[in-house]
Amino acid sequence: MAKKSKTVFMCTECGNEYTAWQGQCSYCGAWNTIVEHKVAPAEEPAASDTRRRLGGSAARPVKLGSVGTHDYSRISSGLSELDRVLGGGIVPGSLTLISGEPGIGKSTLIAQAAGRIAGKYGNVLYVSGEESEEQVKLRADRVLGEISDSLYIYPETNIENIMAACEEIKPCFLIIDSIQTMFSASADSVAGSLTQIRECSGQLIRYAKNNDVPVFIVAHVTKSGDLAGPKTMEHMVDTVLSFSGERDRDLRIVRSFKNRFGTTDEIGAFRMTADGMIEVPDLSGSLIESIGSEEGSVVSAVYEGSRPVFFEIQALVTKANVGFARRTAIGISQNRLNMILAVLDKKAGLNLLDYDVYVNVVGGMNTGSTSTDLAVALAIYSSFRGKTSPRKLVAVGEVGLTGHLRSVPNAEKIVQEAARLGYDAVILPERNARDNEDIRTIGASNISDAIRAFVS
Repeated sequence: MAKKSKTVFMCTECGNEYTAWQGQCSYCGAWNTIVEHKVAPAEEPAASDTRRRLGGSAARPVKLGSVGTHDYSRISSGLSELDRVLGGGIVPGSLTLISGEPGIGKSTLIAQAAGRIAGKYGNVLYVSGEESEEQVKLRADRVLGEISDSLYIYPETNIENIMAACEEIKPCFLIIDSIQTMFSASADSVAGSLTQIRECSGQLIRYAKNNDVPVFIVAHVTKSGDLAGPKTMEHMVDTVLSFSGERDRDLRIVRSFKNRFGTTDEIGAFRMTADGMIEVPDLSGSLIESIGSEEGSVVSAVYEGSRPVFFEIQALVTKANVGFARRTAIGISQNRLNMILAVLDKKAGLNLLDYDVYVNVVGGMNTGSTSTDLAVALAIYSSFRGKTSPRKLVAVGEVGLTGHLRSVPNAEKIVQEAARLGYDAVILPERNARDNEDIRTIGASNISDAIRAFVS
């Protein structure tokens, strides 16, 4: 007699299970994340069942010291900026999850990589669950030009049919666009549900590991910018990439949040054009239009992976008209801005209680680093006092609650890049200050010293 499937309720954030629905997950504290999930009845595993094994042969415990390691020969995507983020290329048998807002350019980037891989390595299968063959062909004509005969398009959403097509074509690279449109006939739920995403992801993982075929999975994001679907999917894949950018700007940034085969500090830069994604190897030069001094403008830098990235931070301080003063931050944390304003008030005597403060990182960059604190503080001071620096300079440093400047990593490489770009001086924490023949380095122990160095 066939066993009936049972229903459980699972949190999409942490994966915790419940017997009944509730508004808040008691494990991770998230609200409205618990959804219904149907569990198939357990079956007696056959002796030849290899669903839980990454290889076809029977698994047994072995000594870790005796396990051999593979010398991975990476596949180049044909886009050096994407290869940089992946750690040097695509590893065979790996699963890469790439997410981003609708219309940001995920499918365009993947189509360009697919066309270049097909022209160099062999068959590539592009599975589109959202667009028809004609729609994909129109994009390919625009961004690829000449299309390789090894590039296949398959508009399908049934994962079993996709696996059958892979057995027939035997691709060296597989693209799923997107995972939310896929469904498995073995799961009794609609496409995009928790059950379907987990089942389809599981089948793709088994196929990739058993056949050493790299798989790229495109995923949607929620209104808050988080990855849509179960959080466990991020744990299942090898690499998680985020493709971001402002809609009113052409700059696009690829950032790695997880990478089992490389660092998570690298970023890749592209520009969205009518002919597709154009790589931006000199990101600093594209973000800074002029290195001259302007009121309320200070240049800062962060070290991303293997290169320093320079950008301009602008601040505007103006008298508040009515009500409470506004604090607006674009590109930096709002909480970080409030902390810097409190330090300027307490340690530098800048009373901004009745002033609106606006801070913006030019170019649509989101720094996410504390090394830009000093530049934000100096830009606010410059706008409030109406003063500019007599030199073309860069400011780097973390501002502590005591007003002291804390050291930042890779400061010497930032100084070298500043000299190359033609700056006159760099203001940085005293611990990072080192003599340099090509550029003047000014060490400051606290925020007051930095302000004096800025205006002198």
